[in-house]
Amino acid sequence: MVGNWKMHGRISDNATLLTEVAAGASALQKGVRVGVCVPCPYLAQSQALLSGSVVQWGIQDVSAHSGGAFTGEVAAEMAADFGVTYAIVGHSERRAYHRESPELVASKAQRAIEAGLTPIVCVGETLEERQAGTTEQIIGTQLDAVLAILTEEQAAGIVVAYEPVWAIGTGKTARPGQAQDVHAFLRHKLLEKGASVASVPLLYGGSVKPENAEELFGQKDIDGGLIGGASLKSKDFLAICRAAQTVTH
Repeated sequence: MVGNWKMHGRISDNATLLTEVAAGASALQKGVRVGVCVPCPYLAQSQALLSGSVVQWGIQDVSAHSGGAFTGEVAAEMAADFGVTYAIVGHSERRAYHRESPELVASKAQRAIEAGLTPIVCVGETLEERQAGTTEQIIGTQLDAVLAILTEEQAAGIVVAYEPVWAIGTGKTARPGQAQDVHAFLRHKLLEKGASVASVPLLYGGSVKPENAEELFGQKDIDGGLIGGASLKSKDFLAICRAAQTVTH
């Protein structure tokens, strides 16, 4: 279960939220892993408040470059200096607003792995693409670009998050059966890379709430969630995490 704060947060509010999440997560079953991906300026605060807890922290994006004259970029190695575990790459907002190609996302995933981070590779289709029946083609292309430049060993260390663009922050959620169909397709794609890659965690994201979490996570190939808005409220985020611990595949 990974929270994506997006561009939210202030130091005082963060302290309360992180402290509450760490306290609540300590009561979860050991099989439920919890993380938060925070805006880059708050990595040091997250490290200070979460070190020693069961909650891991991550960054929301990394550069496709390891260093150099790239003003405003943050290298994966820099994030690693702050004890980061996860790096989100290829979020639909980055693909749409910053025109990130599948190949660029793949390079970012590779840089994250080289720095010892776990990339959370996001894939997803727009409403128009779903209505046109091209969901598998779109997300297959997005995932294939990443798998193509990774070894089987490297690919076995990633996390994949399916986030239908039409469900992110809209209040709309893919029906559990819809989400499962896409996750099963992704699982098949991963298996093509190698048997060890087939067990990569598959997360669902897109207006996940305490009310729908258990049904979503009960699907065979949905291993957890990448949670946006609900991760900004400790009560809701922890309720979603508790829903995950009640599910067994």
